[in-house]
Amino acid sequence: MKMTIEVDCTPEEARRFMGLPDVTPLNEHLVAEMSKRIDANISMLNPEEFMKNWMAFGSGAQEQFRKLMEAGMGGTQPKG
Repeated sequence: MKMTIEVDCTPEEARRFMGLPDVTPLNEHLVAEMSKRIDANISMLNPEEFMKNWMAFGSGAQEQFRKLMEAGMGGTQPKG
């Protein structure tokens, strides 16, 4: 025998019925904290700052990256 029961309720009603905790205040706090951190670090998303930080590694790192990509494409094996 097969029986189907359909319950029409909101997510909040289902949470309460099942005895699950209300995490709305925690979620709001986490979202606010993430927003503050994003606002504080938004300058890192500035393309000029991003490139300046990336280029600070120097040409040695760029050469190593190029060798790694060549090796990954089956070109040449990286030499130290």
